[in-house]
Amino acid sequence: MEGNFKMLAKTLFGFEELLAQELRELGAGDITIGTRSVSFTGDKGFMYKANLCCRTAIKILKPLKSFVIKDENALYAAVKSIDWSQYMRVNDTFAVNATISGEQFTHSLFVAQKAKDAVVDQFREQTGDRPDVDLKFPDLSIDVHIRENRCTLSLDSSGVSLHQRGYRLSTNIAPINEVLAAGCLMLAGWKGHSDFMDPMCGSGTMLIEAAMIACNIPPNLNRRQFGFENWHDWDPDLFDVIEASALKKVREFHFTIKGYDLDPSVIEKAKENINNAGLNEFITLEQADFFKTEKEKERHLHMVFNPPYGERIPVEMEAFYKNIGDTLKQNYKDTEAWFITSNLESLKHVGLRTSRKIKLYNGSLESRLVKYDIYAGSKKAKYQQE
Repeated sequence: MEGNFKMLAKTLFGFEELLAQELRELGAGDITIGTRSVSFTGDKGFMYKANLCCRTAIKILKPLKSFVIKDENALYAAVKSIDWSQYMRVNDTFAVNATISGEQFTHSLFVAQKAKDAVVDQFREQTGDRPDVDLKFPDLSIDVHIRENRCTLSLDSSGVSLHQRGYRLSTNIAPINEVLAAGCLMLAGWKGHSDFMDPMCGSGTMLIEAAMIACNIPPNLNRRQFGFENWHDWDPDLFDVIEASALKKVREFHFTIKGYDLDPSVIEKAKENINNAGLNEFITLEQADFFKTEKEKERHLHMVFNPPYGERIPVEMEAFYKNIGDTLKQNYKDTEAWFITSNLESLKHVGLRTSRKIKLYNGSLESRLVKYDIYAGSKKAKYQQE
């Protein structure tokens, strides 16, 4: 039985602590937080578990070797020094992804090409034949990370990015990344202990991630495949044990999860995605204008959403954000409301005081996850009760 080895989980900016906590709760060892990454140790079964169960991970990498390199020739030699026949056959396909930072290497595509040449040349010299590159669905994904002159070569155990959960087949014009949605929910303290609403639900991603958190459903249960399933040491029986163990931890949910959207075609897409995720019994949808709605129950409501930023969906932003604030204040008492936006100027027009602001990125857009506490009575009365 293979023992523990070092792994690296990649994540989005601002989610490092969340991911470290997830790994800790799953049973990882030697956890170290980096920039958009968390390193840890575990065995092969834990690698399977991390891919299946981590909500805020984008990739789980298994480092092979680390080198100090000074130029592209040294990179080529370093990659070629690894016996790639241990990890792939000549008739397997592969892909190389490169991430670089520093002044020594400046073109990631060139680095990836150089690493690819080293792998191909090794097989050609040993067998007289060469493996093919497949950038979409390779049998083996190789990760090259260069920081200054330190190069780390890893196997990508995830394959396609872990934000691609497998349930979202239909999207609207500006869907939120699944990992970003899950991280926002976790930063917002959502654990499934109250009613939940996404008043601008789009294709339903926030609702689905909220339901999976509430029920403790593994986020990547619906994925068709992980990268490690093509590895020579793939153990389907072990994976079945890991998956069954994770499913035993699924819990009941005794509140409501509801989504509104103004566009009927978007609601249909959300329904399809919710159905694909197998979460119909937990989520209800309604075609409605949030600004004309009001809270349905007197009990506490948790709200997390992703309103239009004005980047890809044209909206009169000042009036729109003012309407968000007015609707929350007038119609949604006893609500904890969070939303993420990159339109930082429009936040000024909400007209409510934020109780928290967290810097995140939505793709390349610098954003803020903001919190508004809408009290049942006055804020003064709230504190007097406490």
